[in-house]
Amino acid sequence: MLSEYEWQALMLSLKISSVAVLWSLPPGILLAWLLARGRFPGKALLDSLIHLPLVLPPVVIGYLLLIGMGRQGLIGGWLYESFGLSFSFSWRGAALASAVVAFPLLVRAIRLSLEAVDRRLEDAAHTLGAGRLRVFATITLPLTLPGILAGTVLAFARCLGEFGATITFVSNIPGETRTLPLAMFSFIETPGAETEAARLCVIAIVVALAALLFSEWLARLTRRRLEGTC
Repeated sequence: MLSEYEWQALMLSLKISSVAVLWSLPPGILLAWLLARGRFPGKALLDSLIHLPLVLPPVVIGYLLLIGMGRQGLIGGWLYESFGLSFSFSWRGAALASAVVAFPLLVRAIRLSLEAVDRRLEDAAHTLGAGRLRVFATITLPLTLPGILAGTVLAFARCLGEFGATITFVSNIPGETRTLPLAMFSFIETPGAETEAARLCVIAIVVALAALLFSEWLARLTRRRLEGTC
């Protein structure tokens, strides 16, 4: 059985990861489509910027978020003064940090799935008079669904493991920003708390493994249904 402390960290991790992925999904699909199908100046730069969080140290991402989205930051200050919305030292900031770190994985998986779609199906629909939006909604999006699901769960699993950007941007506040990795960090720093840290480690592994297995099951189920309708 999970202790109250473990349960709190687990629920907070699931909440932050879910919010991060749900907010990332619409722009992720749009940017993946632009990268897969678009031809425009600056495409290579856009691609590099999207994937930059994969190679930047997480503490750098957290610092950039702090100076940009903090209460005194350029964007964060405006959001706080205009709408009273603050990302600093709150679970919203943790969700934002997780979303930034996991975003490249989401876009990459969806882009690869989009590039695998047979363009002749879309061209045939165009010749029959279907508009671009209808072709995307009825042909492209359903055929891309396995990649969207895979990218969503990969991003979710990455959010669950996010540590460096989160602790730099929103610190380690119990009940607010202390997710599973941050709770483990707290126990590792506490003498005699090795057992508690090990328990959280097992919980994190089980949750991440369950997410990956669920992703694989969803992808197989979606592929079977798509093959059945073709």
